[in-house]
Amino acid sequence: MTSNIFSGCMPALMTPCKADRSPDFDALVKKGKELIEAGMSAVVYCGSMGDWPLLTDEQRMEGVERLVKAGVPVVVGTGAVNTRIAVAHAAHAAKVGARGLMVIPRVLSRGSSVSAQRNHFSDILKAAPSLPAVIYNSPYYGFATRADLFFDLRREFPNLIGFKEFGGLADLRYAAENITSQDDQVTLMVGVDTAVYHGFVNCGATGAITGIGNALPKEVLHLVALCQKAAEGHAEARLRARELEEALAVLSSFDEGPDLVLYYKHLMVLNGEDEYRLHFNETDALSDAQRNYAEAQYELFRTWYADWSTKGGVIAECA
Repeated sequence: MTSNIFSGCMPALMTPCKADRSPDFDALVKKGKELIEAGMSAVVYCGSMGDWPLLTDEQRMEGVERLVKAGVPVVVGTGAVNTRIAVAHAAHAAKVGARGLMVIPRVLSRGSSVSAQRNHFSDILKAAPSLPAVIYNSPYYGFATRADLFFDLRREFPNLIGFKEFGGLADLRYAAENITSQDDQVTLMVGVDTAVYHGFVNCGATGAITGIGNALPKEVLHLVALCQKAAEGHAEARLRARELEEALAVLSSFDEGPDLVLYYKHLMVLNGEDEYRLHFNETDALSDAQRNYAEAQYELFRTWYADWSTKGGVIAECA
């Protein structure tokens, strides 16, 4: 099995699209390379942020292959409406040289069945035994993997090394109390932008998968560094990490809602990245009120951060 890629901070890439609403893979690769150069440990492609339900299987695979060929370390999402297609994405990821898998539960058909999910996870893990994998827990997928199922799978598939927890504060704590504290070889990835501090400091997370980090990579990496130091017991880092997370709170909260891709693409347009202006469905758009609110909050945060980041001490040390 390859070394553990699940540490540090990983942005979940969004898929830019051209005027004809087809994927802009050149822009995708450009963004992936920029984020790695900024200090991200890897990227995730075709989780929820990548709009996997709106792409064809061929488009998803092309995006993965283009990123890998460009030298970008990629963790691949396996979301699909049936197991056969999920397995195909896992096998393709291994074939082209991706670095890991984010194993997404079976959706729609028998999604609440533990036995059906076990079989689904098993087939995916079996298809790419060389790739380290985490299970993606999210209320949007309607199934939460608990400790008994996780360790049942792990006994059979050593490439299952952890999970991404999107379910929020209580679910992160469940993972820490019942899974990662049972086996120190299992890794926990914070999966929602509003829970970075809680995940690292209170739950022993080893990494974070971020949405807002696409638009604010420096600031999110700063938050992760402060949280990692706070998790070592550093008092000032604990204080400063909470200050930064609170200042990011509104922008991070977009990650929890159904319009997360619309919001984060808009913030990237505000950064001058016009290739993120369009969406695959022409009718997908923020309302005027949503857009105005996001812009005001973005400007407020950037003004605050420009002042706060000059304070010195552990802020400067972790920048």
